[in-house]
Amino acid sequence: QVQLVESGGGLVQAGGSLRLSCAASGRTFSSYAMGWFRQAPGKEREFVAAISWSGGSTAYADSVKGRFTISRDNAKNTAYLQMNSLKPEDTAVYYCAADRSRGVVVTPGMYDYWGQGTQVTVSS
Repeated sequence: QVQLVESGGGLVQAGGSLRLSCAASGRTFSSYAMGWFRQAPGKEREFVAAISWSGGSTAYADSVKGRFTISRDNAKNTAYLQMNSLKPEDTAVYYCAADRSRGVVVTPGMYDYWGQGTQVTVSS
C-alpha cells in the first residue's frame, strides 16, 4: 500500500513557476513508476508527465513539453513536478500517481495509487 500526498499548488500569474511535490509513504517508493495528471473543471483527467522507477526515463504531454520537468528523489520518497512559464490553460487540480511497473506509464488507468490532488490556478 502506498499513500501519496501532493503539495505546492497555489495561485500564480501567467509566466510564473511552481514546484509540486508528491510525498509517498512506505519503503518501496523506489520500485514504483510515478506520474502527474491534471483535471480541469468539466474536463477529463489528462496525462502531464511520468518518470520511471530509477528516474532514467521520462515522458511529457506535448502541451507541457519544454516547460515542465518531472523528477524524483528516492531517498526522500518524493516526486516533483517543476512547472515554468505557466499559462492560464494549466489551471487544474494536479494529481500524482504511483504504478507498480517500473517503466514510464502514460495511461491513468494503469496507475495503482493516487493522491488527493493540489489546486494550481494561473491568472492571466
